[in-house]
Amino acid sequence: MSLKFFPTLFLSLCFACSSPEKVKNDKEILADQLEHHLKTEVLDKWYPTSIDTADGGFLSNFSYDFKPGEKQEKMIVTQARHVWTNSKASLKYPEIDYYKEGANHGYQFLKGKMWDYEYGGFYWLVDKQGKQIGNPMKTAYGNAFGIFALAAYYEASKDESALAFAKEAFLWLDKHAHDSINGGYYQHLAIDGTPISRSDSVPSTSDLGYKDQNSSIHLLEAFTELYHVWPDPVVKARLEEMLLLIRDQIVTEKGNLTLFLYPDWKPVTFVDSTEAVILAHHNLDHVSFGHDVETGFLMIEASETLGWENDTTTHRIAKKMIDHALEKGWDESVGGFYDEGYYFKDGFRITHDTKNWWAQAEGMNALLLMAELYPNDPHDYYGKFLKLWEYTDKYLIDHENGDWYSGGLDKQPELKTVGKGNIWKGIYHHYRSLDHCIERLREMSRHGE
Repeated sequence: MSLKFFPTLFLSLCFACSSPEKVKNDKEILADQLEHHLKTEVLDKWYPTSIDTADGGFLSNFSYDFKPGEKQEKMIVTQARHVWTNSKASLKYPEIDYYKEGANHGYQFLKGKMWDYEYGGFYWLVDKQGKQIGNPMKTAYGNAFGIFALAAYYEASKDESALAFAKEAFLWLDKHAHDSINGGYYQHLAIDGTPISRSDSVPSTSDLGYKDQNSSIHLLEAFTELYHVWPDPVVKARLEEMLLLIRDQIVTEKGNLTLFLYPDWKPVTFVDSTEAVILAHHNLDHVSFGHDVETGFLMIEASETLGWENDTTTHRIAKKMIDHALEKGWDESVGGFYDEGYYFKDGFRITHDTKNWWAQAEGMNALLLMAELYPNDPHDYYGKFLKLWEYTDKYLIDHENGDWYSGGLDKQPELKTVGKGNIWKGIYHHYRSLDHCIERLREMSRHGE
């Protein structure tokens, strides 16, 4: 635990000693610590600083000490995640006006600049002013986050135009990217929404033309969010379809996700190749522990949203995924989930022992969920959660400049002076994790768990 949190803990203990009728237990004290961190070292660093008052949307690039970078491209994923985060924060902290304002501000940018009014769908990348730049190709992944943000913004604001926009975005994606034969969604789309097929001219290391787990799990997440505010039969059908595809086809027997797949959901694998070929294609074929623990949570969330009672199958597979990550990808010495591993012919090995920030955030959320569901399991999920929080506090949180480093300093000390924000690193993963962990700890405390 960092020294920064001692005052919070000390005051909580003093309060408990002086007021026996209001004694706070360990989980309440920890929830207070997490919320103090969320407010002061995460949210207060990003907002309202990242709101681009000149050109709309949110600034993406920040130095390690939160100075805006000169180059400010805006990607649909980052912009949508900021809208989602501000929407959720506006409900959690309704007394803070700039979350409401930020959510609306970001919504206007999604609607006015990131939506393609000629062909439909969200652009992947625009410049600071909102002009489309780079490859005009669209993705199911990017459009999923657009839908995700619009649904959350509608829930927070009750702005009917946002719900109408969410419906339009969903229907566009479903019309163009849904595979009516094999199920699921094509990831890569031409500017007009036509799915892009793989060809012999595409390099073997490219993911172009494949379906994949990452777009699939975030479509699941987006449809879960959308179904909360628009319980449409087609949305429900697609949510069920994605849950079953992920649970029953993309998750392997061992408990990890297949990363990339052919249109008929046959896995893309290089396991029968030489080790050199396997490592050259690692971006297409490896065990990604961060995605595995994240998916365990997302599947259970989707099942609950669908109202599937006694859904033992989804719970069993989710637990298997998180158990597999603990058994194969957990650092027993200091805690934390490694980034990558692989099942070589001679056995499993960790191939990238770095620990990116988002995997640890998703790990905290997943471990605490498992601790609530399976409190007596021999994996000791709550103990692992505490160890991961200690790891995060020591190696990931920048207590001087705020927010999280992009990877654990135990493995990558050079990240201490690397930027805190870019189009791939924002606030969504650790905001969601901290928010869920705070609420779950308080709930567990209330029930005496």
